[in-house]
Amino acid sequence: MEKPKIAGKAPIAVDVKKGETYYWCACGRSSNQPFCDGSHVGTEFNPVAYTAEEDKTAYFCTCKQTKTPPFCDGTHLTLE
Repeated sequence: MEKPKIAGKAPIAVDVKKGETYYWCACGRSSNQPFCDGSHVGTEFNPVAYTAEEDKTAYFCTCKQTKTPPFCDGTHLTLE
């Protein structure tokens, strides 16, 4: 099983808008973090779709190790 690339060690805050869909990069290869830019093509990864239920600030994971994709769960704090 392929492991995702660690793109960062801190979440990225994004002001999401109710009803809009965002595609979170699951592979870690995107140059448009935390969102997908198609760099996963040829890997076993696919972006994770998230549709905002309300206007708010969401904290998207960049370490790609979260247990709650696409959101940060603090796992980056345990990485070396």
